[in-house]
Amino acid sequence: MIVLGIESTAHTFGVGIVDDSKKRANKVLANVKDSYTTKKGGMIPSKAADHHAEICGKVLRGALEKAGQAKGKEELDMKDVDVIAYSQSPGIGHCLRIGAMAARSLAVKHNKPIVGVNHCIAHLEIGRLVTKAKNPVLLYLSGANTQVIAYEGKKYRIFGETLDMGIGNFLDSFARDLGLGFPGGPVVEKMAKKVKGSDKYVELPYSVKGMDMNFGGMLTNLKQKIKSGKFKKEDLCFSVQETAFAMMVEVAERALAHCDKSELLLGGGVACNKRLQEMCDKMCKARGAKMYVPANEFLVDNAGMIAWLGLLQHKAGDKLKIEKADIKPYIRTDEIEVKWRKD
Repeated sequence: MIVLGIESTAHTFGVGIVDDSKKRANKVLANVKDSYTTKKGGMIPSKAADHHAEICGKVLRGALEKAGQAKGKEELDMKDVDVIAYSQSPGIGHCLRIGAMAARSLAVKHNKPIVGVNHCIAHLEIGRLVTKAKNPVLLYLSGANTQVIAYEGKKYRIFGETLDMGIGNFLDSFARDLGLGFPGGPVVEKMAKKVKGSDKYVELPYSVKGMDMNFGGMLTNLKQKIKSGKFKKEDLCFSVQETAFAMMVEVAERALAHCDKSELLLGGGVACNKRLQEMCDKMCKARGAKMYVPANEFLVDNAGMIAWLGLLQHKAGDKLKIEKADIKPYIRTDEIEVKWRKD
């Protein structure tokens, strides 16, 4: 079965194509994307949506060409696609609508079944596919989402989450206050690497409540420190990473113990950060657990994961009428019934 997936939850518009043929070791035929960025300020939803609408056709053609090459053709024909999947939830409404519209258009034009999938769960399922993790705790760290997720009782349960903003949005806001542009995470990581030695650490608020956490207090404190002009940018970036990531590692370890699991899977764009990976790896080794990190192309927002989850759902009998192929920006991970897992 070949499934074409469309991702458009936030700043990235992507088209992914997967094939679950037993002959293929690599199930992902194509994973093409284009992202909205700015040199100043953050993401403006309406402009991100305009970006998606403008590059939609180009990204689709690129994915079909790449998938065709993977199968020894010049381009994959839409008649070879069995199902259309799209990111239905959660996300920014302006952006989700572009992806849903593109998916409905393709489904109607080519008479294909359509499946709406949850972006957060897609991160976990693509991680299980490409790393061979069996039953992990997912530390999901992206722009709007910061959650600790694990499978229990036919659903992916949220055992811990941010109480205010996602860690990615927190890093973007901090970077914007420093004048570093958007997205902020990669720039903050680059600045932090300039610091040699823990003596440059600047004390910041550390807020963990059980398996929940929040970043508002730290951001307010950082705004005050930036305004004072007493601290170097790189020292603040270093301190932000050490503090925020320590919070993430703490809740991840607590979830592993609470759920009695021995695998930690990282997901989301922030999980590309090498310092975070290093801290998680040390924690896992200390408690005899395994850490799994997908390649960066599957950590960041991507459509390969949307296509893969769409395939799993369709095979499990998930059917969606075209008139019901809407968006659900605010639905939670633990509201989705997991029909495709047998364990």
